[in-house]
Amino acid sequence: MLSANGNKIANQFIITSEGKETFQSYDSVIAVKDFNSGEIILDQKYWDYSTTTGKYRNQFLGEVKKETEKKIEEGIYKLSNLN
Repeated sequence: MLSANGNKIANQFIITSEGKETFQSYDSVIAVKDFNSGEIILDQKYWDYSTTTGKYRNQFLGEVKKETEKKIEEGIYKLSNLN
């Protein structure tokens, strides 16, 4: 993952494979975008783990936390055990 300045961010990763993008913070998977199904799945335990994780989750999803919470509430995003 890259900062706004284009520098690599330690311990924050975007992994792309087989039609999916996965955001991982340290050793925990936080979110998965499935481009084939259009689904976004967040880890039920770690999606809102810390301020730092939240900052980069927001960057990965392209939205702020309130938008993410609303999409969870509306069932647009699913929560699951990704770890």
